[in-house]
Amino acid sequence: MVGDLATKQEKKTMTTAANAPKSYVDLSATFSMEDLLLGNEQKNDFVENTIISGKIVEKRNDGALIDIGYKSEGFVPATEFRNWEEVQVGDEIDVFLEETENENSMPGISLQRANFIKAWDKITGEFGENSIIKGLMKRRVKGGIIIDLNGVEAFLPGSQIDIGPVKNMDDYIGKEYDFKILKINQDRKNIVVSRRELLEESRKDRRLSLLKEMEVNQIRKGVVKNITDFGAFIDLGGIDGLLHITDMSWGRISHPNEMLEIGQEIEVMILDIDYDKERVSLGLKQKSKNPWDDVEAHYALNSTVKGRIVNIMPYGAFVELEQGVEGLIHVSEMSWTKRVTKAGDIVSVGEEVEAVVLDIDKEQKKISLGLRQKTRNPWEVLAEKYPRGSKITGKVRNMTTYGAFVEIENDIDGMIHISDMSWTRKINNPNEVLKVGEEVEAVILEIDSASQRISLGLKQLEEDPWANIDNLYKIGDVVNGKVTKITAFGAFVELSHRIDGLVHISQISKDHVEKVKDKLALNQDIEARVIKIDRDERRIGLSIKALDEGFSEDDLKAAGEEVSAALKPGEALGDMSKVFDSLDLAKEQE
Repeated sequence: MVGDLATKQEKKTMTTAANAPKSYVDLSATFSMEDLLLGNEQKNDFVENTIISGKIVEKRNDGALIDIGYKSEGFVPATEFRNWEEVQVGDEIDVFLEETENENSMPGISLQRANFIKAWDKITGEFGENSIIKGLMKRRVKGGIIIDLNGVEAFLPGSQIDIGPVKNMDDYIGKEYDFKILKINQDRKNIVVSRRELLEESRKDRRLSLLKEMEVNQIRKGVVKNITDFGAFIDLGGIDGLLHITDMSWGRISHPNEMLEIGQEIEVMILDIDYDKERVSLGLKQKSKNPWDDVEAHYALNSTVKGRIVNIMPYGAFVELEQGVEGLIHVSEMSWTKRVTKAGDIVSVGEEVEAVVLDIDKEQKKISLGLRQKTRNPWEVLAEKYPRGSKITGKVRNMTTYGAFVEIENDIDGMIHISDMSWTRKINNPNEVLKVGEEVEAVILEIDSASQRISLGLKQLEEDPWANIDNLYKIGDVVNGKVTKITAFGAFVELSHRIDGLVHISQISKDHVEKVKDKLALNQDIEARVIKIDRDERRIGLSIKALDEGFSEDDLKAAGEEVSAALKPGEALGDMSKVFDSLDLAKEQE
């Protein structure tokens, strides 16, 4: 019996010593066969913090008793076994001896620590830093994920999980991947790994391979990865290309999301490849022919086209004639009669319109369109309807300092300039003759269709009395009239045929006259003699003192010369501003 025990114990010791790793303890060196037979082994014969062999001698619900050749068995909890249900009595296992006797007088052993040490030794022996190793995403921790490297836990930082930002780490738990070992700390027994570096290296290899395959003008499939204001990034299967917004459509788009959405599969054309910077420029519109190549054949000058208003600016409206081709209707080409200051007052976005092609600039990709050209120019119609010299009747709609605007028809106005309001009077403001809202008759003087101007005349309704002035008045004639204006230098008198004559202050009386108003009054009927007729200046000089019978022809001539010398050219019928100044001066002299 003792011999069998010795033989059994000796075989066990020899087997353990032969198969034990470097950290194993050689029990044959620790105690002799005689000690074993006599039961004299001591706890000091077992080296703590080493791995030793043992056998399962009893399986309980919460764990197993392990015989390590010591005077008492050790206990390993069921949780330390990877497959507890498959554990059988008699199974041999390696355990880590933490202490020869614990508070229960049993050896303190750990299966888990033994497994870790064996796994650590194997991994660090076979794999070094920068090595590739397979691992399982085990659980989340602060800042990253714990990876199971076949018994050894390693740390995967969150920044090293994937190339892009990771929204939910839980999506990776339970999945197996290849990892790159970044750092091994032997003292702390920890390992840091990265998945991102492997992905980037793989991606870089794929990028280089793809770049070699690509050619300019080549059509390739891709997936919309990201959309920005200026364009979209397309994943071409390992390398991203930029599809700029200007290369998406021949037509007008305000944002890439009008044409694309993330995840959409599209075909694009390679426009340019920068091998140094590994950048690819893509085009979508280049897959189809540029519509501007045949624009002149499709849209002839003066032809009528249909389109949709796609954009409105203060200066005009853009009309989409076809995808990629737009024309501009300038505000000046929207109406023949209205003064359009904002295109939005005439058309609106989305409206279908018909317009006339006015001009095409193929190089600048511009087409000028006209909206008003759809109808005949009303100025040309009026020119045909009202030849020069025709009479019209209209309402005074507006007045300026230089004339009055009279509506003719169809919202078209003609202007009566102040110089065409009277043959005989110097009109300084149209309100001296006309009023807004008044119905007047006028003569067509000129219609300028190109400039859209119509000139009207009021005085042309009657003959120019100055054309027959020699038959109306002669030097020395005695005339009657009414005082219409009083100035500091004389009084204006309305004669027959609405011709004004001027009685200069020197011609009122033989005696010296200090103030005109001392001798004459407004609306006073007077009698006077004609002493001067100036055709060029259109003025008649009158004299009251020349009514004296003793006034000879020489006196008449001298009086006329005296008045001409006193008046500057054009002053007799006066610039009204000077007349008003004279009136003010007269008031100051009162």
